[in-house]
Amino acid sequence: MERSQGKFLNSRIMFAIFKREVQSFFTSPIGYLIVGSFLLLNGLFLWVFKGEYNIFDYGFADLGNFFLLAPWIFVFLVPAITMKSFSEERKMGTLELLLIKPISVWKLVLGKFWGAFLLCVIAFVPTIIYVFAISSLGVIEGNYDLGVVMGSYFGLLFLIATYAAIGIFASTLSDNQIIAFLVGILICFMIFNGFDALSSLFSNGETQQWIQGLGAKSHFDSIARGVMDTRDLIYFISLTLFFLYLTHQRLKQLPR
Repeated sequence: MERSQGKFLNSRIMFAIFKREVQSFFTSPIGYLIVGSFLLLNGLFLWVFKGEYNIFDYGFADLGNFFLLAPWIFVFLVPAITMKSFSEERKMGTLELLLIKPISVWKLVLGKFWGAFLLCVIAFVPTIIYVFAISSLGVIEGNYDLGVVMGSYFGLLFLIATYAAIGIFASTLSDNQIIAFLVGILICFMIFNGFDALSSLFSNGETQQWIQGLGAKSHFDSIARGVMDTRDLIYFISLTLFFLYLTHQRLKQLPR
């Protein structure tokens, strides 16, 4: 009986942390600024600025350019959302209060993680309007590959989860939000594109392919093509759990 009550209390506190993360983000102008910046940047690169991402210059009515651009913008957006998760708690001295509450460290980490993940999803939900815009731009209305679009959005969800776990971990490394933000960007960039850059140092094609397979970009590209390979899903889930585990271990090392 006591064990079930303890689990129930743990879950309630985790939900309270999750709820506070979401509410605190939208009670400050910074939250709206971050989401607005993401949507503005996407809109400018896809519809206004001339270049390789511009849909009108591309000449085809599909969202391929958006799914090429979005992972790079999320490299900056997600750390901006997660940078205050634990760094602000450490700076304000409230992390110690959280750690002595009757809640497991894992529930604390998960509460922060799901809050950040939901905020990132909220940020890119408005981009679904691009699907309708592309549908009306085609020579034949509605003539686009819905499977590829669905796969790409699905891939973005897994990529966001990985970025969020990385950002949460980065926020435990310092009580300075700017440092947490920069470290989060660096790790996200290395995970997404670092292995691709590293593979270019080798001339052997098999070695290049193997190294690229260690990075998130190749797995995201695979899902974005509409190919739902369990190896890609396992990769993102494993990477997300790995950084959540690092966050858990980091918090256990902090003085209480």
